[in-house]
Amino acid sequence: MPLTFLGLESSCDETAAAVVRRHDDGRGEVLSNTVFGQEDLHAGFGGVVPEIAARAHAERSDYAVEQGMAAAGLGFSDLDGIAVTAGPGLIGGVMAGVMTAKGLAAGTGLPLWGVNHLEGHALTPRLTDAVEWPFLLLLVSGGHCQFLSIEGLGAYKRLGGTIDDAPGEAFDKTARLLGLGFPGGPAVEKEAAAGDPRRFKFPRPLLDRPGCDLSFSGLKTAVARACDDLTEAQGGLHSQDRADLCAGFQTAVSDVLSAKAARAMAAFRADHPQAAVLAVAGGVAANQHLRAGLDAEAAMQGFRLIAPPLKLCTDNGAMIAWAGLERAAAGLETGPVSPRPRWPLDQSASPILGSGKKGAKA
Repeated sequence: MPLTFLGLESSCDETAAAVVRRHDDGRGEVLSNTVFGQEDLHAGFGGVVPEIAARAHAERSDYAVEQGMAAAGLGFSDLDGIAVTAGPGLIGGVMAGVMTAKGLAAGTGLPLWGVNHLEGHALTPRLTDAVEWPFLLLLVSGGHCQFLSIEGLGAYKRLGGTIDDAPGEAFDKTARLLGLGFPGGPAVEKEAAAGDPRRFKFPRPLLDRPGCDLSFSGLKTAVARACDDLTEAQGGLHSQDRADLCAGFQTAVSDVLSAKAARAMAAFRADHPQAAVLAVAGGVAANQHLRAGLDAEAAMQGFRLIAPPLKLCTDNGAMIAWAGLERAAAGLETGPVSPRPRWPLDQSASPILGSGKKGAKA
């Protein structure tokens, strides 16, 4: 019989709740998808402030659930379970979501599933496009960038990832450098539309090295130096300068992702000769220029690019509900739900970013 879950997400700066149904044939249906952003709270700081984000999640989680349930036209008696992001993420926000979900589970008697935020992104192509296992995933967001072979539920093999900044972080820092506001991704994309991507010769990091690892820190520094040179030479930046800097930066990111995606597709095909799907997920996947570059590269390699609708690229509760549904449908146990700041998908891979006493970040 169909299963219906409520999903809660609060790992960064979106407070989200959604109701999703999984039909008997495995098809997913999003019944509601409520997201409260926090751009206005963090805009003055040029990035997400963890303490402010956590407080906003604590204040808005109940309201997000109320709105999500109302939009779905369901009551808690119509649900089969609750899923919540248990990590990785900003621990204050994760804790706020987990505590809300635990309260709901205790009050309703519904089973509670703790979901890996990254697994939510990874499984989104199965929700939106019913993609079969295995498939290749580029997870690209504000805090993460990884190529993953998605071989089955809970079976994720990392082929490569960023050794420093994630693309979304580089977009945010570039936007802050150029005075474009927060969040940086949409601001840079909008500015780049009027720019000349060939004016500045920005680097394409790590393309001279084998493998699928990526780096964006040097590219971000190159933009800063170009900005400093212009400011020194002419006393400031003109509007066309900003547009050209954004266009050059965005094109460099796109070129790196596309070139590394080609390597990842070759490695993936060596293990799975019959598979031919490249999926992209995460907030940066909303960038149309990057999508176009990946689509062209996928076509050249004989792959089909799958990209979720824009509203399911950024953090949302629907992907968390769906990850819980996939696990419930597979008969997996719920287990204890505890907030985790670090939670890599491929736990057998060596850490390449943010490793510490608490383990690998992602």
